[in-house]
Amino acid sequence: MEKYVPDIYQKSIYTINYDSLYSRGIKCLLFDLDNTIAPLKEKSPNAKVKKLFDKLKKKGFKIVIFSNSPSMRVRPFKDTLEVDCCTNARKPSSRKFLSVIKLYKYNFSEVAIIGDSMIDDIAGGNGVGITTILVNRLAKKEYPLAWLKRKYEKRVIKKLRDKDLFIKGRYYE
Repeated sequence: MEKYVPDIYQKSIYTINYDSLYSRGIKCLLFDLDNTIAPLKEKSPNAKVKKLFDKLKKKGFKIVIFSNSPSMRVRPFKDTLEVDCCTNARKPSSRKFLSVIKLYKYNFSEVAIIGDSMIDDIAGGNGVGITTILVNRLAKKEYPLAWLKRKYEKRVIKKLRDKDLFIKGRYYE
C-alpha cells in the first residue's frame, strides 16, 4: 500500500512550493498532462499554465510532460509551453521513467513526478525512487475505462485512510 502514498500532496500544480523543491535539490519536474496540467477536453494549455511553466524554467527546472497519452495529444502542449515530453509512458511501468532520467543525466534524488493518479503517477514514481507529488484531478471527464483505475484508487485511498497514511483533502509537503 505504501507505493501509493505521495511524498507531497497539494491541491493543484499552482499550490506546490517549487522553491522548497528546488532547495531540496529537485532539478527536473515530470508533469502528467491529462487532469494535471489540463482537463482532457482542452487541446492546448491556457495562459495560467504557460505563465507557471515560464516561471519554473526561469528558476532552473527542466520540465518534461510525462504522459500516457499519444504524441498527437501532447504535442500542442509541448510546443506552446516549450518543454520536452515523453509520450506513451505506460505509467506505472518504470521503463520510461528510467530512460528519461538517464537521457537527461539526473540522479533519482533530482527528479519529481507531479500527477493526479495514485495508480499511475505516484506508484510509478515511488517504484523508481523519485519524489512523488499528488494533485487533485482537474475534471471528472477522463479517457474511457479510466473509471476502473479510479474505482481501484478509491479502495486504495480508503485503506490508506484507515491506516492513517493518507487522507484525501489533507494537503501536506
